[in-house]
Amino acid sequence: MTLLLAGLLLFLGLHSIRMLAPATRERWRTRLGAGTWKGLYSLLALAGLALIAWGFDAARENPIIVWMPSSPAMAMGLRHGAVLFTVLAFVLLAAAYVPGNHLKARLGHPMVLGVKTWAFAHLLVAGMLAHLVLFGSFLLWAIANYALSRRRDRLAGVRYPRGRWRATVLTVALGLAGWAVFAFGLHGLLIGIKPLG
Repeated sequence: MTLLLAGLLLFLGLHSIRMLAPATRERWRTRLGAGTWKGLYSLLALAGLALIAWGFDAARENPIIVWMPSSPAMAMGLRHGAVLFTVLAFVLLAAAYVPGNHLKARLGHPMVLGVKTWAFAHLLVAGMLAHLVLFGSFLLWAIANYALSRRRDRLAGVRYPRGRWRATVLTVALGLAGWAVFAFGLHGLLIGIKPLG
């Protein structure tokens, strides 16, 4: 659990600098140069992810169960809910990268909402302590990040370009394709759990 917590602190801490200390971030970017800053940031973020993966894997070997569904019907309902939320999370992730889509125009920060949705989906079906720490941390971070990002947008008068339907359809198609590849293949390969059998 120590490695998992260290990885979460490093990874989410790095991704909170812009949210909590934007002036400090800009000073360091100026002092180091944009390229050096991005390189260092990426290396530290990768180190955080590695610690998260290592710590999470170790914690799963000695599971501490916090809660379980009270019935098979409840477990099935939560599982179906998690599937729907992860589909939405992948569509939101795609919306962060496809220019000119309606989701980006309306929501402003779809990637952060995607992280929030992904974390919530996993909390529906994962009752071990390691799961609650991992996904709960990402959920709390995403809630705070989204609220602060939208507030920053309002204060700065940010206006996102209007969405176009072609870009929105492409966003949904890419999100669904990414979800299918991950749910039916990569999740089992990388995480060791096949969520859809």
